[in-house]
Amino acid sequence: MSALSLAPRALYEEVAELLRQRIFNRELEPGSWIDELKIAEEYGISRTPLREALKVLAAEGLVTMKVRRGAYVTEVSEKDLADVYHLLALLESDAASVVAERASDAQRAELQALHAELEAAATDRDRFFAINERFHMRVLEMADNRWRQQMVADLRKVMKLNRHNSLFKTGRLNESLAEHRAVMSALLARDPGQTRQRMQEHFRNGLEAAT
Repeated sequence: MSALSLAPRALYEEVAELLRQRIFNRELEPGSWIDELKIAEEYGISRTPLREALKVLAAEGLVTMKVRRGAYVTEVSEKDLADVYHLLALLESDAASVVAERASDAQRAELQALHAELEAAATDRDRFFAINERFHMRVLEMADNRWRQQMVADLRKVMKLNRHNSLFKTGRLNESLAEHRAVMSALLARDPGQTRQRMQEHFRNGLEAAT
């Protein structure tokens, strides 16, 4: 690979994104050592921006720095996963309840359209997963709390480290879709309490499928 360009982001940010996607795609497996010399040579860069990129990924929880041993892709334990799902359930159910109460008609229509895309993607797991994440993040954007958005974005990155993605388990995709229907029904009914409850159930069931 040729040297990366400096625009439009700082070089270390570009490198961080490339490594992030390699981690999510399992090209770099959880628990694996990150060979800095090899990657720097592959990207045509010095080790300085690579180390800055690794610091970014370490702050996100995707990489673990070990003294005198270097950087490793983080391994997520069952407790880690349970803790992440617990926090996501609290944060995302709170955001969904805010949207149920305050969303405009145009915003509700946008979420309905996203949900329709999700329904149409039921036979394509990769597409389903991508639209599912878009839906969740759009709800957070509509709830308009940037601190909550950042926390959820970081937690979702850690959730992606799980070796056995819950949506890939037999029957889980259809279950997830049914839970999304329940969330949408409560949201369109402008019922914050029911929306919160349905979103919490969605994450509780997701955790059970993931462990």
